[in-house]
Order: sequence, then C-alpha cells, then structure tokens
Amino acid sequence: MKLYDSTRAPNPRRVRIFLAEKGITVPLVPVDLTTMEHKSEAFTRLNPRQRVPTLVLDNGAVICETVAICRYFEALQPEPNLFGATPLEQALVEMWQRRVELELLLPVMSVLRHLNPAMAAMEVPQVPAWGEANRPKIIAFLEFLDTELANRAFVAGDRFTVADITAIVTVDFMRAIRTEVPDKLTHILRWRDIVSQRPSMKA
Repeated sequence: MKLYDSTRAPNPRRVRIFLAEKGITVPLVPVDLTTMEHKSEAFTRLNPRQRVPTLVLDNGAVICETVAICRYFEALQPEPNLFGATPLEQALVEMWQRRVELELLLPVMSVLRHLNPAMAAMEVPQVPAWGEANRPKIIAFLEFLDTELANRAFVAGDRFTVADITAIVTVDFMRAIRTEVPDKLTHILRWRDIVSQRPSMKA
C-alpha cells in the first residue's frame, strides 16, 4: 500500500491527519507539485485526474479523492470513529463535512488558483474575477460557523470528527491567500486553538 502525498496541498494533509488520528501508518510517496510531477505520464497512469492524495493498494486498486480514502480506512479500522457512530451522527458529520468543503475549502482554493500567478500552470484559464468573487464567501461562512460553534465544542457535534479535520486544514491553509480568521469570531478561534493542540495536527 502506498499513499501519494504532497506537503504543499491541503487535501493530502487531511488524509495524513485522519491516519494519525486512527494510528495508521501508510508509506508515503512524495509528489512534487512545483515541478508538475502530478501531471507526469507515470502519475497520470495512476490517477488520470492528476491529483493528490492517491492511494494505491497492494492488489493494484487505486482510490482517489480525499474523503473516499478516509472512508476506506474508517471501514478497515472503525475506531476511533471519525465519520459518526449513530445514523443521526453520521448524517450530521456528512452535512458539516460537505458544508465545509463546498463553502469554505472550495472558495479558499478558488482564490488561490485564480489569483496567484504561481498557480497559472495549474488553473487554465485563470479567471481573476472569480477569485475575487470568492473572497467574501470565505468570511461569510466563517461567520456562520462561528455562530454554530457558540453552542458546541466541535464542527459537527460534541466530539472531533472528519468535519473538524477539513475545517482546521482549510483555516490553516487560508494563510496561502493571506486571509486570517477575524478576531471577532471568538468561537472559531477557541475551536482552532483546541484542535491545533491535537498530536495529529503535526502529520
């Protein structure tokens, strides 16, 4: 089993944190995004979408997409549970995981990919107006999440789940677009400080 990984992108970090929370060790194969290694012929044979993370199993099967990889390991090793234990908890975790991906991670990546000149080779064509249009979406969702975190400890409920992994990785990655969590969002700041202390955050 091999996990094709990059330390420069948020999605591979999500998987590394997930594995660390599970106590699972998988051999990592670094993919250099700066040299466009993910677009090489060899890597494209593994993942035609040319993205990391990519998990290659011992039988040759390939699993792409961050959440799909995490679900695979959750099924292999259900505890500690990170996708929800009861039907209700599973639904809430899925709801918040989806919200954070679509309403926070995607806008952050849109700003980066469409406004950073260094990303021009990866985002063809860059549309600067789209990047700018996504900036207010980031703050709007953070404000919404702050009101939710006023009533509970973690993103999807009273315990740490995969939704928190996606959220903390995205909040940390916001520095790539020179955006900070506003000081007035005290509930997010409290949540960030608590989650950042988990050993898995060093993965």
